[in-house]
Amino acid sequence: MADESAPRDETEQVLAAEQDERRRIALFLHDGPVQSLAGVALMLDAGLDFMRRGNVDQAAAVVEKAMSRTRLTIGELRDLSFNLEPVVLRDHGFVMAVNALAQNRGIEHGIHVDVDATLAEILGERSQAALYQIVREAFEGAIRRGPPKNFSVRIVKTANDALEATITDDAPGERRKRSIEVLEERARTLHAALTVEQADDGTTMRLVLPTYAGSE
Repeated sequence: MADESAPRDETEQVLAAEQDERRRIALFLHDGPVQSLAGVALMLDAGLDFMRRGNVDQAAAVVEKAMSRTRLTIGELRDLSFNLEPVVLRDHGFVMAVNALAQNRGIEHGIHVDVDATLAEILGERSQAALYQIVREAFEGAIRRGPPKNFSVRIVKTANDALEATITDDAPGERRKRSIEVLEERARTLHAALTVEQADDGTTMRLVLPTYAGSE
């Protein structure tokens, strides 16, 4: 009789990872943008009170601070939206999305990013989104450990026509066990096998996607 517990365990792990992600986003929104917007509302109340009392200069100063904080909050929300699933991924595909990530984070930290992933375009929309999240989390993990000087993403076809994605960085230190587990859980949503090789001079990840992932 087939063992039905393994698929159930994998599903539970993926659901747990998704719940962790939702919890992280909820905490970020509560502690970041929500608190910031609450502060903006208080500033605007104060500015309005100054205007009613004829203190135009004080009102203007408060409104300027409120505008500055609002712009900062917009930036935080834009970054969150980009990290969850950038519009460029939906409109222009996987390669453009990874290149946009490289420009956004790579330039910020002085990282040389090399992307050779045209073959990922044969994947379906959901598979591309899942693979993008793996690349993004691998990139962010390398930045936390380093940041690295170099980061690369290469996708080739294997002898049996599967896709093999190789993600490398030269950031020092080992990845945390939990971060690898999250990547493994994401790989399972692609029905893919993930291997991680860690060394003093960086990390290499290999993700082998079955051919049928292209239709998902």
